Amino acid sequence: MLSPIWLLRSAHPEPAAAVTVVAGLLALVVGRGPAGVAAVAATLAASQLCVGWTNDWLDAERDRAVGRPDKPVAAGRISRRAVGVAAVVAGLAVVPLALLSGVPAAAFAGLGLLSGLSYDWPLKFTALSPLPYVVSFGVLPAFVVLGKPATPPWWMIAAAALLGGGAHFVNVLPDLADDARTGVRGLPQRLGWTGSWLVGGALLLAATAVLVFGPHGAPSWVGVAILVAAAAILPIGWYLSRRPGSRAPFRAVLLVALADVVLLLISGTGA
Repeated sequence: MLSPIWLLRSAHPEPAAAVTVVAGLLALVVGRGPAGVAAVAATLAASQLCVGWTNDWLDAERDRAVGRPDKPVAAGRISRRAVGVAAVVAGLAVVPLALLSGVPAAAFAGLGLLSGLSYDWPLKFTALSPLPYVVSFGVLPAFVVLGKPATPPWWMIAAAALLGGGAHFVNVLPDLADDARTGVRGLPQRLGWTGSWLVGGALLLAATAVLVFGPHGAPSWVGVAILVAAAAILPIGWYLSRRPGSRAPFRAVLLVALADVVLLLISGTGA
């Protein structure tokens, strides 16, 4: 019997929900209105579900071979066919949902979906694995703002792209061992834990700087304070990493990523 709970868990619901919520909040702060916010959230939810389900459909045999208990398909909780059908349905739903924001915005939503699917296969096995994150995150604010309609500012797209690249390196840190077992050889896996943490932290810090200095006018004191705090948090996290089993570096970059999201939403009021 098809279980909605296991089907949802196969879609990587935590990051999917996070991206959907941030997109909806961004739509709210740029002035899309209730209908626009709903259209943005529905489009991003469908896109994220499609990418997540496609990932588990493609990885089913590899996950079974290494006994991944966290993957519902590999654990026998749900069939691979059910996940594949769900991915197709979600992907097809993206088109009409995105068109609610207009054709130009829908084109960017489609690009974001195709980019995400390219990570599932084949780019997550290559040194180009950060590219889909950079592209998909970069087009997200473009999709939201174009549906207003308005012209998305360059700094918003650049900051979102940097945030996406940083998120890729940060996101894989806890899973490097599992990735090695399942044959995933993206750029973070090739760089290792230290290299990925350094690159991810640098990208997130760069995103912070763009969000502080990119918009017109003098930087806000809130933005400057966040930038200074981020520049301090990252080396502190690295220093604390000398403790055995410390997760301080991972938490430090997550904290900076969260600060970047807050800055993006604050800056979005001027878009």
